[in-house]
Amino acid sequence: ASSGTKIMKPYQERVVAEKKELDEKIAKLKAFIAGDTFKTVHVYEQDRLHEQRQCMEEYSEILQNRIDHFLIDEPKSPG
Repeated sequence: ASSGTKIMKPYQERVVAEKKELDEKIAKLKAFIAGDTFKTVHVYEQDRLHEQRQCMEEYSEILQNRIDHFLIDEPKSPG
């Protein structure tokens, strides 16, 4: 019988913490890209920073997908 409350395993808690930290880094990078200093960075470096932001956002989406499925994919007890 489940109470409806899910207690996460340590690795799941680490994934949640990792996503939170990653999202904070994404927010800082996006703020930098939107700021005036970014315009002074070489265009090739601007391109790399945009690519980095895109990859970080994709990574964050993957982590969120994992988090969303922690409960759904919980292995069933045999028998």
